[in-house]
Amino acid sequence: MDGKKLEYKGEEALKEIERLTAKADEVQKNILKEILSRNSETEYLIKYMKGSKNVLEFKRGVPVITYKAIRPYIQRIVNGEDSSLITGHSITEMLSSSGTSAGEPKLMPSIAEDLDRRTFLYNLIMPVMNQYVPGLDEGKAMYLYFIKAEMSTPCGIPARPVLTSYYKSKHFKCRAKDPFNDYTSPDQAILCNDSNQSMYCQMLAGLIHRHKVLRLGAVFASAFLRAITFLERNWVRLCNDIRTGHLDSMITDPECRSCMSTMLLSPDPCLANEIEDICSCVTWKGILCQLWPRAKYIEAVVTGSMAQYIPALEFYSDGKLPLVSIMYASSECFFGVNLKPLCDPADAAFTLMPNMGYFEFIPLGENGTMLMNVSEEEEVSNDKLVDLVQVRLGCYYELVVTTFAGLYRYRIGDVLQVTGFHNKAPQFRFICRRNVLLSIDNDKTNEEDLHKSITVAKKLLEPYNALLVEYTSYPDTSTVPGHYVLYWEIGLHGSSKADLGFAINDYNINKVLKECCIAVEEELDYIYRRCRAYDKSVGPLEIRVVEAGTFEELMDLFINQGASINQYKTPRCIKSKAALKLLNSHVKASFFSARDPKWVP
Repeated sequence: MDGKKLEYKGEEALKEIERLTAKADEVQKNILKEILSRNSETEYLIKYMKGSKNVLEFKRGVPVITYKAIRPYIQRIVNGEDSSLITGHSITEMLSSSGTSAGEPKLMPSIAEDLDRRTFLYNLIMPVMNQYVPGLDEGKAMYLYFIKAEMSTPCGIPARPVLTSYYKSKHFKCRAKDPFNDYTSPDQAILCNDSNQSMYCQMLAGLIHRHKVLRLGAVFASAFLRAITFLERNWVRLCNDIRTGHLDSMITDPECRSCMSTMLLSPDPCLANEIEDICSCVTWKGILCQLWPRAKYIEAVVTGSMAQYIPALEFYSDGKLPLVSIMYASSECFFGVNLKPLCDPADAAFTLMPNMGYFEFIPLGENGTMLMNVSEEEEVSNDKLVDLVQVRLGCYYELVVTTFAGLYRYRIGDVLQVTGFHNKAPQFRFICRRNVLLSIDNDKTNEEDLHKSITVAKKLLEPYNALLVEYTSYPDTSTVPGHYVLYWEIGLHGSSKADLGFAINDYNINKVLKECCIAVEEELDYIYRRCRAYDKSVGPLEIRVVEAGTFEELMDLFINQGASINQYKTPRCIKSKAALKLLNSHVKASFFSARDPKWVP
């Protein structure tokens, strides 16, 4: 990628967006030609194209694949074979997935210029935001970023999450001073391998600069809420550090101690008292606006499964801070940006930048009706795919990507809906991950259907001043027939605690949770309700209420197993035996649907 493109700022960045999207079809054709030109001699492409660089040959002969097909090549590379198995470039690192989206970590090949592409997309964010929120260069951003200690492969290529790769790169560490990207967190705190010490120092820095902070955020909404919970547990210690001018002895990382010592130059009892007065309030409703009074928005992913956290974010901000999902990206490829970042999170649409990779799409249904009519491992005929500029408004697709680093017609697993176009480039709403399914018999429940059903059911808790804090699910087939199990953590509004003695044994609460079970079932699809009510092949849905803090323990479990705190998303369907054991050990009570859901043939 042209190094100059990394330097686009302000109006130049906006002009580049216009240029790329106006010629989206031409840019895409050139990207594919360039990929084939560079990689035609790889073992993988020779197998299907026999050295040809012809685009039509690629579309006729190269199959649509999942990770299962590319994994043997990646394993050979990490075991010491040459990168030329799949790419004409040297693979500089393997990017590990979070391990919670597909049940197991996957290693994605990455080359040096991939960092240029990611940096290019990052550099578009502030010019877009500044159109809607002016003056962002007049203060700081309290963005909470974390790294994961990298692993080494047998051949010595590092394996790490995509965000760890970026934060450790010269693109981040050697970035030019920019008033639009002035972070409260010192780089040393971000780059600390101990996430607990990193969180403490980053939160302390954010509190010290509380009157300069103009925006708040983390990569995912779940990480930002975890930070709020951390603050609930540690604000007394943090205030003590500010009051005394000395860093708590629990921080042992030398780099963290060094960078924080420059912030804690002298005692500041006035600031400590301000924070103490706010944090000691009975309710934490709106606390974000009180602690950071100049903040203008919260930036975090709140689409897809992260939409579950919107009510909690609105509670802590008292609904006064817009929730901004600005970028669409994955370990495999960075895709695009939200050109209307202040829209309602439910309407967030991402314009795919045609220079990021070569994009194709598997149609899912027709005439604006989504059908999961292509299973995850089912072979997809090449003539079924459509190009980026051929997608149709309102229709649903699964994203397929081809990259310079060696992924060819790779199924990302994301289901998207076309909501509009910016010039010739389509804009997509993220619907769900297609491979997160509950299934007992013929029923197939995806992430979006589960989320919609729970969104309806949890409203039944509101008259009792209760709210659903977090949830996950599990298809229990230990009994016949099998049934869906939902794990719910429930808390009370107006409390800074996750659970304040929620009266599980109260008759009304007992009754309403049984009603929640059937409410979920009534919202699930036709096939599920037929299996339940007519075929009797699926048993009554069960809600297991777990103790407060259970989902934090679940997050800790996955992080200890290798997931990145930046990329962690609560899995909406549990497959891990260890995770199930943890959840079941914290169950306080179980409730079942008392009747079958309505079903009409």
